[in-house]
Amino acid sequence: MSYLEWAESQLAEIELLTSMFPTVEELEFTDQLALAELRDYVEGSASTGGPPPSRPQFLIKQKLDSANTEGTVFILSCAYPSEYPSVLPEITVRCSGLSRAQQTQLQALLNAYLMENCQGEICVLSAVEWVKDNLQLFIDKSLLEAPAPKKESASPRMPEVFSRLWIYSHHIYNKSKRKNILDWSKELGLSGFSMPGKPGIVCVEGPQSACEDFWSRVKVLTWKKIMIRHREDISLDCQSEDSRLVEHIDSLRKFTGFEEAMFDPHGNRGNHMDLGQLYQFLNEKGCCEVFQMYFGIEGR
Repeated sequence: MSYLEWAESQLAEIELLTSMFPTVEELEFTDQLALAELRDYVEGSASTGGPPPSRPQFLIKQKLDSANTEGTVFILSCAYPSEYPSVLPEITVRCSGLSRAQQTQLQALLNAYLMENCQGEICVLSAVEWVKDNLQLFIDKSLLEAPAPKKESASPRMPEVFSRLWIYSHHIYNKSKRKNILDWSKELGLSGFSMPGKPGIVCVEGPQSACEDFWSRVKVLTWKKIMIRHREDISLDCQSEDSRLVEHIDSLRKFTGFEEAMFDPHGNRGNHMDLGQLYQFLNEKGCCEVFQMYFGIEGR
């Protein structure tokens, strides 16, 4: 298929979704410019050269309506690669009615379903229906397995751990992934930074459970290559009061908040960063030693 044929399929699916989910409460386009560029490209007013540089991104919000799930809302975050539907779209599902472990499992099962059944076809509506069917099962199982309340025991608390994860990706271009990284780090109370481009770098730091939750969400997205290149774990005094524990965690942070960091983007696509500036940034934060772990050379 050509880029124009891919774009025609994408626009046809968007029009189908718009007819099925007519309100902004059900279907929200997060990049109206990308949608307008896609429409212009298909209709011929901008069909010279390659496809539009921006790709459509949108959210589909649905409520379950059974007795056990009344009011439960799930959100599908979708982004089209240029070659969709020859390649799968980026689809992330979130539901407040599930635990973090259940959401990770649901996402992995959705990815497997799409890979097995939807290669080469438009599939967002299929994903919506699959989530409706399977989310119901997850919530029913959660209700059945809910443990009875237990009396507080005098057993010792598990030791708290502060973690810092250094994540490497072959590249980070996709706007939806970049937004997920920013949103999830904020949701989980993590500090650090992400550097988009090629290669892509993400550092998150905070309570170990929150770092592991962040990693479990990120790694199930579609990547050419992603891995934890290095990690730091520091045991904390589990006897401390909660307020003192928060202070201890904050004292170990090397970053204030979480940001997307850009270092003089250059190259034909503006996707390469100045590694000298990256080294200086890491040096200022007191963690320049990871530069050699990422790139195999000493910074200067």
